[in-house]
Amino acid sequence: MDRDIRTVDDVLELLDALFAPAADRWTASAASWWDGFYADRSKPVPFFVAKPDENLVSYLERGLITPGRALDLGCGPGRNALHLAAAGFEVDAVDLSPAAVAWAEERAQQEGAEVRFLCGDAFALADTELRGPYDLIYDSGCFHHLPPHRRISYLALLERVLAPGGHLVLTCFAAGAMGSELDDIDFYREEGLKGGLAYTPESLRLIFCDLEEIELRRMHDEAPDSPHFGEPFLWTALFRRTAG
Repeated sequence: MDRDIRTVDDVLELLDALFAPAADRWTASAASWWDGFYADRSKPVPFFVAKPDENLVSYLERGLITPGRALDLGCGPGRNALHLAAAGFEVDAVDLSPAAVAWAEERAQQEGAEVRFLCGDAFALADTELRGPYDLIYDSGCFHHLPPHRRISYLALLERVLAPGGHLVLTCFAAGAMGSELDDIDFYREEGLKGGLAYTPESLRLIFCDLEEIELRRMHDEAPDSPHFGEPFLWTALFRRTAG
């Protein structure tokens, strides 16, 4: 008989375990799931392309974000981390998947880019490996693969490593276009994240209500020959942590 729940972390880990039987994209099985996903680099997956997000390019061009220290959450093959490094940022990039990190490191070596790649759970690495505070936290597709209870961990990570006055850039599934629109509680009843959670602008504003909203819009649809990545089934948002 287990009676060992004493802390919030204990509760979060217990809830994580509810997703393990489905071998979902979170919990201990996540790294192996994503390794399999990244195994075939020739797959026609939109974000396998070596292109930065169009919103990232736009923010830089408009001066909404400026070079500093950046953390790329769920960096995948490193396309946005490399663009940030080229723009003058000092970049840490983290991903659960060793295969993704290996691919990103290969790309960085080919381009001569200096990026510090880390493999593991960003929440677990926050106190040991992440070198905050960061002026920018960039998340292109990580947040919508978190189970609802891990939003607590996500917000705690922002509180811990996002510098006052720093920015969060978020790209996630848009309700009505991509991802599951189940109520939070139904993910625990049915097990699994159904490919990822869809969000509305209202839900994003509620979750990140402690941050200042700079811009929230649908990602632009970029043509295949565009130098930038863009898919209209995604929201892209720019938030700022107040300096006070």
